[in-house]
Amino acid sequence: MLVRRLFLLLTPALLFAQSEEEKILDVLRTQQAAWNRADIEAFMQGYERSDQLAFVGTEVQRGFDAVKARYYRKYGDPAKMGKLQFSDFEVRLLTADTATVIGRFHLTRTEEGGGDASGIFSLVFLKTAEGWKVVHDHTS
Repeated sequence: MLVRRLFLLLTPALLFAQSEEEKILDVLRTQQAAWNRADIEAFMQGYERSDQLAFVGTEVQRGFDAVKARYYRKYGDPAKMGKLQFSDFEVRLLTADTATVIGRFHLTRTEEGGGDASGIFSLVFLKTAEGWKVVHDHTS
């Protein structure tokens, strides 16, 4: 009887527990919302605050501060940021605390803001004490 009661008490929690994949996607949704508010500081919260963070685009940036500086340099005002839409996510858990994500991005911007832009990204996530964080970002 006790086992049955415990099962009935725990079942709702298990049914509504968020999967690791959903937790990772929440990081990306939170970043998208921050970007669309033109809030680079909040957007950066999805990245690990580490000197080991790597961003690979047309050049390689290493370290949280360098990656943040790159975002400010390239997207320092709301017109340049435009509106961001992520799509086509493929999340793969590699271990209990590492994952990869492949996806697409699309920026809708005015001509003055640089015009629309889109591409593909691949991310490596690490589960930290603060939750899932991007530790490697390759965007093209």
